[in-house]
Amino acid sequence: MSTHVDVVVRDVARSIQADLENLTAGMTSMFVDVIPEFRHDDAVRKLMIASTSSNLTAIVDMLALNISLDDITVPPAAAEYARRFAQHDLSLEGLLRAYRLGEHMFGQWAMAALRHLDLSTDEALTATSRITLLTNSYIDQVVEGVIDIYEDERRRWDARSDATRAAQVRAVLDTEGLDLASAEKMLSTSLRGWHLAAIIWTGPGSAGHVSAQLRAGAAMLAAAIGKVPLTISADEETCWAWISSVGKPILDVHRLEGELREYPALRIAVGDVSSGLDGFRQTFRDAQRTRSVAATGAVPDRVLVLHSQVALAGLLVGHLADVRAWAERVLGDLMRDDEATVRLRQTVQVFLEARGSFTDAAARLHVHKNTVHYRVRKAEDILGHPLTENRLDTEVALLACVQLGLRCL
Repeated sequence: MSTHVDVVVRDVARSIQADLENLTAGMTSMFVDVIPEFRHDDAVRKLMIASTSSNLTAIVDMLALNISLDDITVPPAAAEYARRFAQHDLSLEGLLRAYRLGEHMFGQWAMAALRHLDLSTDEALTATSRITLLTNSYIDQVVEGVIDIYEDERRRWDARSDATRAAQVRAVLDTEGLDLASAEKMLSTSLRGWHLAAIIWTGPGSAGHVSAQLRAGAAMLAAAIGKVPLTISADEETCWAWISSVGKPILDVHRLEGELREYPALRIAVGDVSSGLDGFRQTFRDAQRTRSVAATGAVPDRVLVLHSQVALAGLLVGHLADVRAWAERVLGDLMRDDEATVRLRQTVQVFLEARGSFTDAAARLHVHKNTVHYRVRKAEDILGHPLTENRLDTEVALLACVQLGLRCL
């Protein structure tokens, strides 16, 4: 019985093989009609036809010559088509769908061939079962290889594309005398509107794939503004992003902060909105300084830092040693790190922000007005002068302590 089934399977394979050219044309036309990703230009279409033909030939040979599945590999044309699919950023799902549709169509051809043979119902069913099993096993084995080829090429192509895009962006950022038209040509995007830059990075305790977290950060940024950003990988743990639009981008800060809480190791620093080529560069410099402020660890739990929140500290962060020495001269023992002194600094800062109003400061701090009086007088004793003297220096030094994490050495 087994030998007879083998003969029937071989006859079906030879019947299909005799008309394989026309059948291949019908299958590739079906792919184009049903799967949008298969509507290629002529060059890629020829490769798609070659891929389909090579798989069909391999299946027919397997059935006709009883080739073992252990000897089956992805045909070269099919492997190259999978790579090209990845290079064109076409979905893997579309490619896999073609294999399943092709398997179904091949099964229809086999049943049509079986009808022309003088077989009993049991013989036809047994042959159909064998052909289906072998064809399905071939497809499973080849698809597994195709997935590996596609994903490897996607990673390689993405890395190459990222490197090229990164080089172009860096050239636009750093090249002096670059005119607007040349910059737009390099980036293939308009730079005439408004821009908002962000730096996305992962900190200590990153879990899982860092690249996936960075992509999630970019997606959250896009959702919080309603625009897809231009992104490049600056390094393995950092992504740069720009949102550009004709109107000023508006960031939904509350939404972005909330979504970032789901990724404890992910951080985003955002520059100020600015316009034109100079604005494209300026907002990025803002974001860089903002990240530098965040990197001091003064507020380790802050997942989203805006340049508008730390602009002055951003100008100082590149000179931490000098700023610390200056702040110590201004504040003296008010820079000590004990809990009582930290509370005094906080009170003085709020008091100065309240323009010297004890009542307003007390309301902001949720304490009694007399408590503010006591703390201010205590701070003035430490400083050796009233807060009305040297007020600007005192405010800047206190801000540096809070935003840059400065303390007495």
